[in-house]
Amino acid sequence: MRRRGALPAILLSLVLAGCGAAGSAEEETAAEEEEGTNQMEDLASLLEPVPSDDAYRTGYEIFVRSFYDSDGDGIGDLNGVKEKLPYIHDDLGFDEIWLMPICPSPSYHKYDVTDYEAVDPQYGTVQDFQDLVDACHEKNVTVLTDLVVNHTSSEHPWFTAAAEYLKSLPEGEEPDPNDCPYVSYYNFTRTQQDGYAKLTGTDWYYEARFSEDMPDLNLDSEEVRGEIRDIAAFWLDLGTDGFRLDATTSYYTDSGTDTISFLSWLNDTVKEINPDAYLVGEAWTDQNTYAAYYESGVDSFFDFAFSGSEGAVAKLARGKYSALKFGTALMAEEALYAGCSPDYINAPFYTNHDMARSAGYFTADADGTQAKFAGALNLLMQGNAFVYYGEELGMKGSGKDENKRAPMVWSEDASAEGMCEAPPGMDAITMKFPAYEEQREDPWSVFTYYKTAVAIRDAFPALKKGSTEVIGSLSDEDVLVFVREERGEGDAPVLAALNAAEEEKTVSLTAESTATPYDTLSAVLLTKEGKVTLKDGTLTLPARSIAILTAD
Repeated sequence: MRRRGALPAILLSLVLAGCGAAGSAEEETAAEEEEGTNQMEDLASLLEPVPSDDAYRTGYEIFVRSFYDSDGDGIGDLNGVKEKLPYIHDDLGFDEIWLMPICPSPSYHKYDVTDYEAVDPQYGTVQDFQDLVDACHEKNVTVLTDLVVNHTSSEHPWFTAAAEYLKSLPEGEEPDPNDCPYVSYYNFTRTQQDGYAKLTGTDWYYEARFSEDMPDLNLDSEEVRGEIRDIAAFWLDLGTDGFRLDATTSYYTDSGTDTISFLSWLNDTVKEINPDAYLVGEAWTDQNTYAAYYESGVDSFFDFAFSGSEGAVAKLARGKYSALKFGTALMAEEALYAGCSPDYINAPFYTNHDMARSAGYFTADADGTQAKFAGALNLLMQGNAFVYYGEELGMKGSGKDENKRAPMVWSEDASAEGMCEAPPGMDAITMKFPAYEEQREDPWSVFTYYKTAVAIRDAFPALKKGSTEVIGSLSDEDVLVFVREERGEGDAPVLAALNAAEEEKTVSLTAESTATPYDTLSAVLLTKEGKVTLKDGTLTLPARSIAILTAD
């Protein structure tokens, strides 16, 4: 780990104590009584990010419409994202962004595409996108876009052409792809069945698992695959660094084998265009199912087992899950994924656009203690971690999808510069925590906590790339201690210790407990005022705190 600057007095005493060289009583007292000292911020100020040159990053998911409005029309846009790059990267430390769909679409969410090789005019132009990508790359920030190929919009020219053709056929006549190639782009049948919608004015039905406005594509069609190849090439040629694959479990209904086969084709196709492109798949299903999807060669799949209000992260933060069990689950999933693909990159996340926001998971959490701690648990997982925009402010939003995609709360003033209008149909939401303009000045805000957690993740590559080894002799229901060591050669390992309890806990780091003497307290996360101490091998952890130790 690289450090910059001189050690403040309080940190000097901590490091000396951790290394077994105690300072004088006067020095320690002066350090402890220093006015305004904040151990979390002081240690974080010494951290220096290690720039990523691979897919192990810290990503930020953005719903462009609700993020930042650069032109005053009330709709967030690509230029707004570019304008806020200093916030995303310089302030918070994220080195990857995932843009939810940006292609033309009749819906506010834009998951029903009408043109795969354009930008929705509400968001800007292709040139605006190019400018955003260039600005991101100048900061070593990678850009992922949503690739929605399970279905199109019913207003897509492919579907409208196929529908008009079927409507023109004489009764009883079978369609001929030579007359209309688009009729083979979708799954049409005269048999009514589950998951199919009626094509108005005909006796035909078409597969539409999500909505009658979103007809499913026939992914076995060579013509459709050719279109997908061209779409991927279009965006990769613009500098896109990879894709988030929407709804992979819906590619084929009840056929994991076909899904894996298609994912393998898609992965190979994208990598032929750009070998360094990164793919992360959405497979909202049980862990064993999406683990098997790694056999396709796709880099990552979102780790749903740890996400959401009933996932392992929220349950541990709520005090309804054993800390030791959480650590054991980390080890187990790493082994599971590695057994399917030795090159897997986990994609941990806590919430996304389909889930209620996490501030609502903890009803009695007035000061954000649990919300903060849960966010850190996600960011301490290995792989390519993702954070949904606004989680770093503790935004609320549950129920209908529009509520989960509320405007970013830059200011309490809804008319302030850059503020976006609510998506149509969104309920009024009273936020639990202040807007960004207030939180940025508060050393104990949700924003400051997330900023520190990202800084810690970015300063210790082993946290992102390493495998987890839980130290069972030091872990229990409330305390988890684990070592994260990078697979293969790489950066030095780190020891992480977390206390999930509501009261202080101590951990004895004896010579026998770890093969390496982790004797330097290098970073801490505190959900409220307090202090982590390491003295004579005893680590003291305040309630819901986290410590990162290194070996010098």
